[in-house]
Amino acid sequence: MSKMNQKEAVFTAVNNVLAENNINFDAGTDAKTLITKTLRASIVDVVVAGFKSGEVELSAEAVTKFDSDQKLKTYTGGLVTNWLNKDKRLNGGMAYVAKNPGSRAGSGDPQLKALKALIAQVEPEARAEIQAAIDARISEIKPTSSAKEVDYSALPESIRNKFAPTSQE
Repeated sequence: MSKMNQKEAVFTAVNNVLAENNINFDAGTDAKTLITKTLRASIVDVVVAGFKSGEVELSAEAVTKFDSDQKLKTYTGGLVTNWLNKDKRLNGGMAYVAKNPGSRAGSGDPQLKALKALIAQVEPEARAEIQAAIDARISEIKPTSSAKEVDYSALPESIRNKFAPTSQE
């Protein structure tokens, strides 16, 4: 018997929980508009049960990391949110776009981690200098914001004529 991947487990749990509660759901509909706090908790419980029974894939590292029910439930809550946002069958057919691209910049940077640990340990008067160093480091390592691609053909003609590069018509 093969295990179900996590994406499929969330999709199946959403379908089953909504069906059990007599809520009509078709793949490609925005499931978040149909899910209440109580239903979401039920979906999380179903996926957690799948992890515990071995029906849903969970790496050996994750099994040891989520050594308590609470840790597994917290992880699963984030997992459900992730797939409600990213799975086109659950998010209304929309391509996922990160709300704050680059917001995790520096999360793996040892210098930034050390600065953040230090700022929590010093007196409030000394924090400004450390905060300045944190801000400087973030600006060093933060990816440059990528400008969104503009579809000039979709613009009104008056705007397109004024702002479109001359090479595009």
